[in-house]
Amino acid sequence: MLWYTLLSVMLLSCSKSNDHQPFTDTAKATLSIEFNNVVGTDSLVLGAGNYRNSSGEVFSVSLLQYFISNISVRKADGTIFTVPQDSSYFLIKAQDPSTRFARVSVPEGDYVAISFLLGIDSLRNTADISKRTGVLEPAGDMENGMYWGWNSGYIFFKMEGISGQAPMDPSGQHKFRYHIGGFGGYSAPTINNIRKVTIDLTPAGKAVVRAGGKSNVCLMVDVARMFDGLSRVSIASNPTVMFGAYSASIANNFPGMFRHSHTENQQL
Repeated sequence: MLWYTLLSVMLLSCSKSNDHQPFTDTAKATLSIEFNNVVGTDSLVLGAGNYRNSSGEVFSVSLLQYFISNISVRKADGTIFTVPQDSSYFLIKAQDPSTRFARVSVPEGDYVAISFLLGIDSLRNTADISKRTGVLEPAGDMENGMYWGWNSGYIFFKMEGISGQAPMDPSGQHKFRYHIGGFGGYSAPTINNIRKVTIDLTPAGKAVVRAGGKSNVCLMVDVARMFDGLSRVSIASNPTVMFGAYSASIANNFPGMFRHSHTENQQL
C-alpha cells in the first residue's frame, strides 16, 4: 500500500526538519568519502585469499558491489546538510577501484558525522525510468546487474564467492550468493532491507571542508562483519540468500560493516 511506502521513506530519511537548525551556509566545496573493502584487518582481494568468518567457514570473494545513497553530513552544533538526491547515488564495485570514492558537494564547514543509506530509497525504486540513469540504469541480468526485473527493484548489496561449506552448483563450484534488496513494497508491504549507516567522525578526525581544499573520509568496509553482527550468518546454513525472509538478517548486519579509519584534510 502507498501509505506503507511513504512511512518507510519517512523512517529512513537522513534528517527530520524538527531535529536540527536550518543549514544557512552557501559556499560549497567537495567532500570525498572513500570505501575500502577489507576482511578483518586484511584488504579484500577478489578471487584470492582464504578468509574465515565467525562460524569458522573458509571462503573467498569473487564479486562484491553495493549501493550508497542519500548522504548527509552533520556539524557539532547539530545542523545537518542533506546532499540533493540526484547527486547522491553511488555504486561501489570491488572489481573497479575507481568507484570507491563518493564525491559530493556540501557547504564549507567542519563535520563531525556522516550518514548514508546502504540501498536505494523506495521513491527512487519506483520513479520513472527517466529519473534512474547512470549507476541506477536498470541494466544487466540477475547475475551481472544490480536490478531485479522480475521484482522491479534494485539489489542493494551483492556478494558472491567460493566456500567448501556451500553446495556444489552445476558448474562444479561450491559457490555462495548474497543478493540483498527489498525497499518495502509499492502496492503492498514487502521486505524492507534499506539500512541507514551513521559514522561518528570525531574519534579519528572530523571532515574540514573548505573551497580549494581536499577532505577525504576514509572508511573500511569489513565484509567479515556481514557474517557476524546482529545476526550470525553461516554459509553452510544459508549459501544463497536473495529476496526471502532471511535477507533481513543479513541486512541488519550492514551498518556494522563500516568503520572510520581516518580523515585526510588538506587546505590549499
